Amino acid sequence: MNRSPESPVSCTPASNDDARAERHFDEAALKALALNIKTWGRELGFGAVGISDTDLSAAEAPLAAWLEAGCHGEMDYMAKHGMKRARPAELVAGTRRVITARIAYLPAQTLSGKARESALQDGPLTQDWRAAEHARLTDPSAAVVSIYARGRDYHKVMRNRLQHLAEKIEAEIGAFGYRVFTDSAPVLEVELAQKAGIGWRGKHTLLLQRDAGSLFFLGEIYVDVPLPTDADTMPEVAPETPGSHCGSCARCIGACPTGAIVGPYKVDARLCISYLTIELKGSIPLELRPLIGNRVYGCDDCQLVCPWNKFAQAAPVADFDVRHGLDRASLVELFAWSADEFDTRMQGSAIRRIGYESWLRNLAVGMGNALRASPDSLSEPAREAIVQALKMRVDDASAVVREHVEWALEAA
Repeated sequence: MNRSPESPVSCTPASNDDARAERHFDEAALKALALNIKTWGRELGFGAVGISDTDLSAAEAPLAAWLEAGCHGEMDYMAKHGMKRARPAELVAGTRRVITARIAYLPAQTLSGKARESALQDGPLTQDWRAAEHARLTDPSAAVVSIYARGRDYHKVMRNRLQHLAEKIEAEIGAFGYRVFTDSAPVLEVELAQKAGIGWRGKHTLLLQRDAGSLFFLGEIYVDVPLPTDADTMPEVAPETPGSHCGSCARCIGACPTGAIVGPYKVDARLCISYLTIELKGSIPLELRPLIGNRVYGCDDCQLVCPWNKFAQAAPVADFDVRHGLDRASLVELFAWSADEFDTRMQGSAIRRIGYESWLRNLAVGMGNALRASPDSLSEPAREAIVQALKMRVDDASAVVREHVEWALEAA
């Protein structure tokens, strides 16, 4: 993602390895294949497809320093594979090129049919969707879920489309070695996308593209075919300082509620709300709870203030349309879900992987912050509804949930 690791999909077709290794490709044929790959990618809904080599050596020192500083928090998988993250050919033997693709995820206002077609044809969304998001953040009773997680699990959507792209290549050239990744396994997605000419790393560390902002997912296909590569978008700039298109702008740094963007191009995950509400298990640090506000799954603040996101594109597929009213749900409404309701409603959603306990924990923090909000921002009936909902869970079976409920009720 332009942002949960799971097992990678191994998609290497059964074939004779020796024969494949001895295959020779005509240069003209490879150029034609590269063009076809981009055409097929667009047909599959990808906004951009690029091809890079596997040399990420310049990213190794910054990655090692980031890990050494402990900025990955409890995400042990970030360090588990050593430098394989920066060495594609070590992760998947025989890899010669990496195909990177992006797909927009901003819901086209959950439109369908002609309305959706109209929104997509218009290009960048004319409606100020960011204003609506900011309004939700200022409503203490609202439960704010990160935009990317309101629809279908992006892993499945990206994986299926990348697999289709790989199969088209296979139909064209025969069996070849490849492996599909969708925010999975040790892959430096942003660095690969940058080398493939898809965009540049912003100061918030997400990939930015001139005509799409940053609201898109990334996925890769590691291949053993020596395809011609695309120009690196930042060939003269080291990976740790690749923000020439950001200029002097630092809105994302100033907008981060917890100060997790500790400097240009550097995020301390231990402070990031996305980490705290998704990756972190157990108790959320007391000093950070008030800063989370009503964000119950992820955080989009750095993207909301980024000027480039005025060019954000509507998702080209209905998979990312909002499900279960997650763009307008209240804290009390979601807190009332039983474990079975959570499992059922979050089936096929990225949210399901955090589990019911963390879901309730996050909501309890949001409710505690609502009770701590200024009196004029929360009506008395809304305040009372929150208090009563919390009291219903003071004896919850989970010690983690009880702890956060008790903290929330301290403000009642």
